[in-house]
Amino acid sequence: MNMETSQAGMGNNTVMCLLTDPEGTNLGSAMYIPQTAGPLQLTQLVNRFLNNEEMLPYSFYVSDEELLVPVGTYLEKNQVSVEKVLTIVYQQQAVFRIRPVNRCSQTIAGHAEAVLCVSFSPDGKQLASGSGDTTVRLWDLYTETPLFTCKGHRNWVLSIAWSPDGKHLVSGSKSGEICCWNPKKGELDGNPLTGHKKWITGISWEPVHLSSPCRRFVTSSKDGDARIWDVTLKKTLICLSGHTLAVTCVKWGGDGIIYTGSQDCTIKMWETTQGKLIRELKGHGHWVNSLALSTEYVLRTGAFDHTGRQYPPNEEMKKALERYNQTKGDSPERLVSGSDDFTMFLWEPSVSKQPKKRLTGHQQLVNHVYFSPDGKWIASASFDRSVRLWNGVTGQFVTAFRGHVGPVYQVSWSADSRLLLSGSKDSTLKIWEIRTKTLKQDLPGHADEVFAVDWSPDGEKVVSGGKDKVLKLWKG
Repeated sequence: MNMETSQAGMGNNTVMCLLTDPEGTNLGSAMYIPQTAGPLQLTQLVNRFLNNEEMLPYSFYVSDEELLVPVGTYLEKNQVSVEKVLTIVYQQQAVFRIRPVNRCSQTIAGHAEAVLCVSFSPDGKQLASGSGDTTVRLWDLYTETPLFTCKGHRNWVLSIAWSPDGKHLVSGSKSGEICCWNPKKGELDGNPLTGHKKWITGISWEPVHLSSPCRRFVTSSKDGDARIWDVTLKKTLICLSGHTLAVTCVKWGGDGIIYTGSQDCTIKMWETTQGKLIRELKGHGHWVNSLALSTEYVLRTGAFDHTGRQYPPNEEMKKALERYNQTKGDSPERLVSGSDDFTMFLWEPSVSKQPKKRLTGHQQLVNHVYFSPDGKWIASASFDRSVRLWNGVTGQFVTAFRGHVGPVYQVSWSADSRLLLSGSKDSTLKIWEIRTKTLKQDLPGHADEVFAVDWSPDGEKVVSGGKDKVLKLWKG
């Protein structure tokens, strides 16, 4: 296409556009719009077409690049012919905005060894950490001081998980035992649960929209098994056996299916009434290290949203289901897997056992993968010192965030999906802005490697922990 054609078409002052959602579903048919139309006019158009009662914010993309200028300006800059139909993808944005964190508000000592895992409660009001000192600690976020030291493990605490209704906290150790805690009192709820023979690699709760109040959770272990437990009965309900090597990660999906990733290079799908194997996802050439679901944020937060409103138990399930359906939309739940083979796969497991896309580009093992809360992006952390951003629907590569000078261990998203946080062996945290694809904030301060990071579901705070034994709280 040469410039003459483009310039000749500019005289028309209109361009033929086709609006589609991220799944590729067209919003009406192709239409002529003025070349002067930009994101604001397109937002009004989409709201009108969708009959939205209130004006919702949208962002627009052409060929995976955000449209921030009038359509005519875009065509001219990219030398695109006005005679072709321009496909514009619209994506709804969060109606609230999270402030980027930019300062350490508190450094809290307490743990006697490295901090290995951190997690905010689903409502963002409580914080838990697990450490090499064998304790779980709960912290007071108002005073930013230690609240409870929870003793019960005999070895390093490798994994912690809040129930999505916020009533239980479960932790798993290097010895393989599971502890259930009452987070309001900081007390052990019954004896430690035994069954696993080697260390715990992951914990995931049954979503609250499937069962309320929360009772069942699943753990994965280096012993090759995953186990479904009942927090009330304090026992294993089902042992999921089938992997031939260590199970490295586990997720309880919104459709009620459990996904396990393993060093045997496979991902297995299990139903949860009898523990039957449903399907096996193959493709990775080395260990599977990390799994993430496109609905993970709403599964983690249940009925809690950014407003912080509390729902009575009888309404909790309904509200959680409403939030889950809203995030999921009409498309199937998506799964992404990251591996030691340097690659990732995007799956739609309920539809096919073949991957939707193979995501390549990392030069070292992929340590952690995570969908944005709205499911529109995937972030991956790697030992190649980069964080990569991918389209969460198509798996298309978007950009590489470079700046860390050591392996990146973990990433976490702001609740509005606009900012991404990473923690690294290089002792820093970094915040990346998705819209501009640039580094927004560099957060040095730790004296050593940062093993664990989390962004509170209400967006107010970031926590980090690592080898220097302290927790750091960061605010905007």
